[in-house]
Amino acid sequence: MVKETHTLDQGKKKASMSLIENCRSVTKDDIVIPDSSAVQQHKLPPLVSALKASAEENAASFHFPGHNRGRAAPSSLTQLIGVRPFLHDLPELPELDNLFTPEGPILDAQKEAAKLFGAFETWFLVGGSTCGIHAAVMATCSPGETLILPRNCHISATSAMVLSGALPKYISPAYNFDWDIAGGITPSQVEKAIKELEMEGQKAAAVFVTSPTYHGICSDVGSISQLCHSHEIPVIVDEAHGAHLGFHPQLPRSALHQGADLAVQSTHKVLCSLTQSSMLHVSGNLVDRERICRCLQNLQSTSPSYLLLASLDATRAQISENPKKFFNKAIELAVEVKTRINKIRELSVLDLPSFSDFPVIDPLRITIGVWQLGLSGLEADEILYRKYGVVSELTGTRSITFAFNLGTCREHVDRLISGLEHLPETFLPIQRIEDRVDDGCGAPFDGITMSLSPRDAFFASKRKVSVKDSLGKTCGELICPYPPGIPLLIPGEVITERAMAYLLQVRSKGIVVSGAADPSLSTIVVCKP
Repeated sequence: MVKETHTLDQGKKKASMSLIENCRSVTKDDIVIPDSSAVQQHKLPPLVSALKASAEENAASFHFPGHNRGRAAPSSLTQLIGVRPFLHDLPELPELDNLFTPEGPILDAQKEAAKLFGAFETWFLVGGSTCGIHAAVMATCSPGETLILPRNCHISATSAMVLSGALPKYISPAYNFDWDIAGGITPSQVEKAIKELEMEGQKAAAVFVTSPTYHGICSDVGSISQLCHSHEIPVIVDEAHGAHLGFHPQLPRSALHQGADLAVQSTHKVLCSLTQSSMLHVSGNLVDRERICRCLQNLQSTSPSYLLLASLDATRAQISENPKKFFNKAIELAVEVKTRINKIRELSVLDLPSFSDFPVIDPLRITIGVWQLGLSGLEADEILYRKYGVVSELTGTRSITFAFNLGTCREHVDRLISGLEHLPETFLPIQRIEDRVDDGCGAPFDGITMSLSPRDAFFASKRKVSVKDSLGKTCGELICPYPPGIPLLIPGEVITERAMAYLLQVRSKGIVVSGAADPSLSTIVVCKP
């Protein structure tokens, strides 16, 4: 649904060769993680220590995985990453503990993580934040119960409703057409949704909040939590993009510190664990922790990667060394970049005036508007990559987003600034306001109604029809244009003329549409009556 990495075409691959040759090597000054000699002076994190000891054993291995501690590792990959990752790619040996019933190093590591992040209990995830969101929704919502959630939630929230049988009550998030970006949800919107359900004789099983959004826009989780708790409704926060929050005075407070009951964090996004590793945190007493454990047992792999688990433990230990100063350099560089970009008249920086109903935007997420240059975010991204080797995190129809992290260095910042300063010198300022996807009727997903629950629509019989014939029918597939990365149609929703017009408009601009069985959108999958 959303861009986790760039898919480079052949042109980009060729361009990258020269860029790599021109880029200087990374020096120790660029590395945030301490070197090996410094690590040896400190006690290793519990799970890292156990993995190290197990890998160093002179064992006659008659167990999985088949590469047998690297002895049969594929040479094409060992030439790239060496044999050591395979040496530490071990199964659930007794000394390494069990992810589902931890009693040893995994339990110790999770306890240390809970202490650092301010949770009552923490679970390590090897299936990404998607797994955590599935578990959070399933632990709070039974079949037929209602989940209040933003309409721009991640696809995992939709699949969680398929798994749990929960019924959605959507809140339309704030939407800025100049940027073609959706924001968060407000406490007043949540209160309205709760009251509407009460008038129907129902009570929400949980409220789901995405904060921060991919663009770093944070909702007022504290006020939302206080409101929901007054109704004894648990709050789930998709904090996939906010595992770093609260670890610096200039960073927003974390969801847990604002009263959230469940928070799911992608520890690999801004923090430094391996991709696909995440954490699920619980606080308070509104959610049954045993039910969470049962959900995770149904969702997590019975063969978890200890490299992923150990990376979560190592990242926790890394931050624990000096949590309040760890992000000093990254924030200083981000603030500098924002200041310098604000001096480029033809570019805009996404800031609170664009989303005035929200308390803060993550300073480590910088979104630049390029529409005054007559460029789309995709076009600007291509130019920055080809000429400066700058790789962004997210592109939009009218903007481009850059993620700053612990590894962000001065040389890369200078290249980014040089590239952004180059854009107005090359392209004449042309304000193409008519290109905004805005007909004055609200966000593109406004006005959509649901005729089937996501679960019923998922299992319903389906057929393909032409776009013209799809209007008024029940959508049978999740259709998401990227950018902006918001599901435009969710299974079970009635296909409207407005939604289809928006979809065809962005598709005509070359924007990729994911989820559709027919990428060309000449046909749409609908549910049979």
